[in-house]
Order: sequence, then C-alpha cells, then structure tokens
Amino acid sequence: MAAVADSAPSGLPPLSREDQTLLLFAGLMEGGQEDEETVSDLGKLTKLLTEDIELAKASEPSITKIIDGDCVDTIVCYLDMRQPDIVRAHATLCTSAYLKAAGEDGNRKLADFFYDRVRRGTYDDYIVAFCVAATIFPIVPDLTSELFLSGGFLASLGPLMRRKWKSRKVETACLDMLNAACMNAHCREGVQKYCVEWLEEIVDQDPEDAVQAMRASEPDVNVREGSISMRRHSLQVQNLAAVVLAKLRVQPVQTPSDGSAPSRIQPATTSIEDLSKMFTKMLLENPEHSTQSSIEGLAYASLQSKVKEDLSRNKTFLEGLVKTLETATPKSPLTYGALSILCNLTQHQPVQSEEEKRMNQLKAYANAAGKLPTDPLSDHDHVNERCKRVFAAGVTPVLVTHSKNGSIASLTLIISIIYSLSMTPSLRGQLAQQGAVRLLIAAWTALPEAEPRTRRVAAQALARILISTNPSLVFGGTRPIPQSAAIRPLASIILPDPSAETRDLLPTFETLMALTNLASTDDDTRSSIVRTAWTDIEDQLLSSNSRVTTAAVELICNIVQNSAEAFALFGDGKQQAQNRLRVLVALADAEDIATRSAAGGALASLTGHEAVVRAIAAQERGAGLVLGLCGEDNEDLRHRGAFVVYNMVAAEGEAGRLAREKLRAAGGVAVLTECAKKSRRSEVVEITVQALKGLLEQT
Repeated sequence: MAAVADSAPSGLPPLSREDQTLLLFAGLMEGGQEDEETVSDLGKLTKLLTEDIELAKASEPSITKIIDGDCVDTIVCYLDMRQPDIVRAHATLCTSAYLKAAGEDGNRKLADFFYDRVRRGTYDDYIVAFCVAATIFPIVPDLTSELFLSGGFLASLGPLMRRKWKSRKVETACLDMLNAACMNAHCREGVQKYCVEWLEEIVDQDPEDAVQAMRASEPDVNVREGSISMRRHSLQVQNLAAVVLAKLRVQPVQTPSDGSAPSRIQPATTSIEDLSKMFTKMLLENPEHSTQSSIEGLAYASLQSKVKEDLSRNKTFLEGLVKTLETATPKSPLTYGALSILCNLTQHQPVQSEEEKRMNQLKAYANAAGKLPTDPLSDHDHVNERCKRVFAAGVTPVLVTHSKNGSIASLTLIISIIYSLSMTPSLRGQLAQQGAVRLLIAAWTALPEAEPRTRRVAAQALARILISTNPSLVFGGTRPIPQSAAIRPLASIILPDPSAETRDLLPTFETLMALTNLASTDDDTRSSIVRTAWTDIEDQLLSSNSRVTTAAVELICNIVQNSAEAFALFGDGKQQAQNRLRVLVALADAEDIATRSAAGGALASLTGHEAVVRAIAAQERGAGLVLGLCGEDNEDLRHRGAFVVYNMVAAEGEAGRLAREKLRAAGGVAVLTECAKKSRRSEVVEITVQALKGLLEQT
C-alpha cells in the first residue's frame, strides 16, 4: 500500500496530497509491516507534512485537517521504547513535522492523547504516554511542561513507582520522562516536590536484599530476572533515578522569591558525591547495561569540584572513560556525555581582570558575605593536576579521531578540552606530537563563522602549543602540515574579542609569541605572516600593555630577518615606512627592558639597509636614542646598540656620512668609549671598538 502513496496507477490522475496522506496512515495503522516499510511510510509522511508548512503559507489547504485523533495516536505510538531505534527516530521526525504543521490543533490532539493514556492507567498506556512525553519535551517544551505539571499527574507517579509488582519498562519510561523534564526549571521544581523521596528510595534500595526479603516472605513466588513479578528495581532503573537526582542536586530548586522557606520538610538526601560513586561503580562493573545513563549522570555530577577531584584521581575510571569514548559512535549522546565529563574535569576558572575582582568583592560585601567564597579544588594548581591525569589516560589521540566526524557541539567540547590541557606548559610538546596542532587547525577551518567564540578558543589553544614547541618538529614528519596553515587562525585573535564585555589581551599576547616562534624559521613563513596579519601586528606596537608591545616588537624583529620584507616595510622611503621606523626607534628607549632589547634587535637587522640608516639619521632624536642602547647597564642591550651604531657608521655614501655626523654630534665617541670599558664579553668589546673606529673616521 505504501508503494503507491505518491503515485497513481497508469492512466489515472496523480493522487492528491490528502489521498497520499490517508493511504500512508492506512498502511501505518494496519500493522504487521516490516520495519523498513514503516520507516519508509513515516519518512514519506514527514516529507508531506514538511511541504505542507510552506504550502499553507501560500494559502493552500493543509493536510492536517484530515489527521484526526486516531491518526495522531498512530504516529506517536511509534515513539514507544519497545519500537526499534530506527522506527522511533523516524517517528520523532514525523511527530515534530506534524506539530509544526498543525499548530494549536496538533497540540490539543497530543494533549488529548496524553491525558487519555494516563487516565486508562494500564502498564502499556503508561509506557506509551511516558515515552511520548520524554520524546516531545525538546520539540514543544511549553506544551509538554503544561502536560507534565497538570493537576495530580506528578503526585500520581509515586504510588505507581511504589507498586508491589514492578514493571521495569514502566519505570524506565517514567524515569526517561523525568530526565527530560528536569531540563525545564518549573518541571524540575515539580519533580523536587513530588518525586524526590521515591527517587531516593529507588537509588538506595539494595536489589539483592529486596529479592532475599521477598523470597523469605513468599518462598513460593517464582522470581525471574526481568519478570514483572519482581519487587525490586533493576540496576538500570536505579541508575536512571540517580541521573534524575544528579540533575536536581546540580541545579537545585531555588528558594521562593519572597524569602519564605520551602513548604515541605526536606528529607535526608543522597549527596552528589554518593551519586557519582554509584555512576562510577556501575560504569566499571556493568558497562553493557548502564554506560549511557552512568555517563549522563557523571556529566552532571562532574560539575562539582569534589566530584571532579575524585574522578580524576581514579585512574581506572579515567582509562575506562577514554576507552568508552574511543568506541562510542560519533555524534551520539554517549560521545557528547563522555566529552562533557572530560571537559568538566579539565576546565579552569575564567581569568578575571582586576576590575572584575574588585566588583565581585564589592558584591560580596553588599551581600554581607565579607569576602569572596573560594573553592580550593577549583584553583589553578588543582585543575592543572587534573589536566595532567586526564592527559596521562591517553585522551588526545581519541579526541583527534572524534574531531574528524563529530558534530559542532562535540567539536566545541573537544576544543575546550585541548584548550584546558594546553594551559599546562609541560603538556604542550606532547599535545603537538599526538596531533593536537592538526586537530586545532582543522577545527578552526571547519567551524562556521557563526561560531566565533569556539574559533577563538581553538586559535588560542593553538597559539599556546606553538609558543612552547619547535616549529620544525610540529610541522615536519611523514605527513607534514604547512606552517602557513597556522597563520590565519593565529592572526584571527591578534585583536581583542569585540563581543567580550571586558578587554582580554592574553590571546593577543599569546598569538604574537606563537607567530614570533614561527617567524624564526624561514622567509616564506615571514612573508606569509606579513601578508596575513601585518596591519594588526603593527597596531600592537602602541598597545597600552607593555607585554603586548614587547611581543609585537619581538615578532617584528624576526620578520625583518627577511631582507625583502625589511626593506618593504621600513626602507622604501615612503612616509608610512618612515613613521614605522620612528616608532621602532622610539621603542628602543621604552621603559620595559624587554621592549628595548627587541627594538634593538630589530634595528640591528634593519640598519643593514642604507635607506634605513639615512632615515634614522634624519630623525631629530634618532642618533641619541640609538646611542642610548650603548649606555645601558645590560650587556646584551649594549651589544645590540653597538651593532646598530656599527652598521650606521659603516654605511656607504651619503647615508654613512650623515650617520657619522649625527652620532658624533650626539656624543657618540664618549658613549662608545664608556661602552667598551663597561663590557666584559669579547664580542661586545670587539663590535664596540669597530663602531668607534668607524665613528672617528673623517668624512
């Protein structure tokens, strides 16, 4: 029947959309179909409903008018947990398309279905109702929340779950529904109010004790694993209940806004640490039955610092988690959950500016706290040690593999984990060896521009790794990555994030240092950096932060080792080049010694060009600033200064003559004489003497 849903017998007019819809429903209602046929029919119906949304905008009659309650019942019953996963997946898409096309009428029919099934009260009806609610929560959260919080529904779940005879499928479906509901704040409040006591009863029950007690009281009862006649909750059910409790613990219900106490006396509760231990035990001892729920529970529990610390110290758990991630299907909930745990374990506290620290201190005093609450387990040292343990578990190669086929959500977590690991300098070289550089470059390239935050994190992690590693080792090997591939990601974070509330210059500083390292290699890389990022690099010379200025000058010092780039940027005689040179000479007199050193190194290379010598000599204070380096107490600075002076006095023609004249007028003979006396290293003395001889040469 499904085969003719979108066509008519030869010679007859094509079937209308309404007829196609009715034929598809007839096939779905008939039953007895193979799963492939059901999936095909659901897919065709989804296509019709999706098209209907657009056609309705053009005033075409909607096919939803012929979809009655029985039809809705047919679709959503395929959401039953007892259906194959592929059928449930297609039924989910079909339900979503129907609700979008039908609007309020669809919501009403779905509500009627839910209330009717709950009212019937059989195990089968409960299973279907709960499965439907769990599935549609993310599709129509407002409607599902209304159904979930309708009068008496939550309160009725306790007696159902406490029944003498257990239905494992009913319990599982119910807990799946609660699990989905806990993503909504109002629903979470309802679960906390009506369900937390029996959830804890499920978690705390010892299954073996329950069976032994049952056999002692009723020895003739035939108790079979999986039987509805069992009075105990299964390990899977216990684990699901623990996941729901974990969500309640991690996202506690807020105190009423009027300041009044909660209306009910709160019972003793299972702590988040206890739940974490339960998840860990189940994951290690019963992975074939509890992996998904245990991973989900730990993804929430590991938001707490005590849990993070305990999990990171459990070597067996970490290795098992990495193994689980290694075998998990890409883009699956299991993959996302495992990555979430690793992300939580390695995440550092955000760095606060001094202004942010002061504001938080003021808020604390305003709240009569007196001081900022601190969590010692979240400080840098503790997180640093957790990162080392996670890395030692062999996580990097697994992250590299998953990054190739993962969703954007998974890739975001992977980048965050690598970013956190890269904050530990001792790990950077090993991260590079294990493929993190290739991962980050590929991720930055693959991520859409609509994900600017994640791209910046990837670029900053890349910068950190490249600061501490030898580029020839990172970009060599049997499958080399071109160095130029790293330049665009690095260049993208030279300027501070325009969308950030506070101006963070750390990414700027780190990327300048990484580019400096790359620029130490070859002329092609230096030219690529200039083509890609020169304007932004130049802007950092005048940064308000001295460390950023230093990093920018050090990068320029390496760039101008390329003679062609040095001349093009500083020696072509144009006004822009002269302005750049004037800034660089001025920085040779900067307050920061590292900046003076970098500027001196850059000038030592640039003064090999006659045009640069002429331009410095033409500056009013040029000769004096250069000689200032020769008078430094630091011998490395004197060495740089003497080299610059030697280049200037040794220049040919008019440029050399003008330079010698200006340097003598600025007291160069006395400065160089004193420089030679103060210096102890032979290479410094030698270049100073050569510069002095050149300066004394008559012109």
